[in-house]
Amino acid sequence: MRVDIINLGCSKNLVDSEKLLSQLRAQGIKTRLDPGRVNADVLIINTCGFILDAKEESVNTILQAIEAKKNGQITKIYAMGCLIQRYRNELVPEMPEVDAWFGIEQIPDIVTSLNLAFHPEILNQRVSSTPPHYAYLKVSEGCSRNCSFCAIPDIRGKHVSRKMEDILEEASWLAKKGVRELLLIAQDLSYYGRDLYRKSMLVPLLTRLSRIEGITWIRLHYAYPESFPSGLLDLMQSNDKICNYLDIPFQHISDRMLKMMNRGYSKADTYNLIREIRVKIPDAAIRTTFLVGHPGETGEDFMELLDFIREARFERLGVFTYSPEEGTRSGDLFPDDVSEEIKQERYSRIMELQQQISADINHSRIGQEFQVIIDRVDGEFHVGRSQFDSPEVDQEILIPLSSGKANPGEFHQVIITKADDYDLYANLILS
Repeated sequence: MRVDIINLGCSKNLVDSEKLLSQLRAQGIKTRLDPGRVNADVLIINTCGFILDAKEESVNTILQAIEAKKNGQITKIYAMGCLIQRYRNELVPEMPEVDAWFGIEQIPDIVTSLNLAFHPEILNQRVSSTPPHYAYLKVSEGCSRNCSFCAIPDIRGKHVSRKMEDILEEASWLAKKGVRELLLIAQDLSYYGRDLYRKSMLVPLLTRLSRIEGITWIRLHYAYPESFPSGLLDLMQSNDKICNYLDIPFQHISDRMLKMMNRGYSKADTYNLIREIRVKIPDAAIRTTFLVGHPGETGEDFMELLDFIREARFERLGVFTYSPEEGTRSGDLFPDDVSEEIKQERYSRIMELQQQISADINHSRIGQEFQVIIDRVDGEFHVGRSQFDSPEVDQEILIPLSSGKANPGEFHQVIITKADDYDLYANLILS
């Protein structure tokens, strides 16, 4: 049997696909992840159902698979993941060519549907699809925040923390396989442990992860601003393995919009948190995201957001335009009263501002020395990242091959020689 898996959506989905691959390969099944051309007995599509574009991509991928099945390239089609969890009842009658449907956390059911045995003892093991020196480490599932625009709680349920022992077991296994950088992912890292241990346990978890032999960097993604974990900044100050990098989705700054979005914090809270980060960790890279065009967002609200971005000078920034999601408070109660033209204009204005901020920060790095991890070779360059750059979403550091030998997965010291808006250039510092 040959099984191909197409993975769509976020890094949390990717971890699920990797764990499914591990179950299949442990039993001798030939598998491929995201093949260029599908030709399999079974094609499994791990879907995303988060925003409109992601839903359309998932549906189109299923439709393409149906055509491939008609042409004899595929024998069976399985659809799994977030889109199925949310829209199974609507999709099943529309796509009878799909042989089986699975929501989230149904890996055991997928395995047994293939007439294979599910092996829980290897659940904390994965087939890596990332470069072997870094891996995503999921510490929880779901979210309990109930932001008015977000469908994640409806799709993935309330926040459920993984047991610390399971996370440590998986991290130790990854380290033994050569992983040097762990990227902690969750919908809400700030909440980790509250459901399971009745208090925030992110700092104790990070402390224990940092003791694992072979792990050099630990990077944090998606820490919610409200109830930001006490002691986290102090740990980052004292522990060199915790990257000075924080991914905190602020979404907006206007108090009126934050209230409509049901974010649970205020403009003053946001400024206080950023001020504390900048004081305790002056060189920290803060990555954030903003949502523009939410129902009720006025020109004044947007200008307040633009001024905030100009003042805060975030190192990394992304923007989404609002699209209504059924089943959410914003989608059900508020009219989508900001035109697409205005949404796109606001998106563009923020990105233009951020391009200038990024260029200014990058040019200030010229002449500075950084430790980098080498990801790959591309053309005439080693491509690396500093502790301030997460793979796939952030900028890279380009190091000419002529400056010295460096292999993927190795750490090296470099000096920055040149800067673009979103990339840096450097030479190796040879010992």
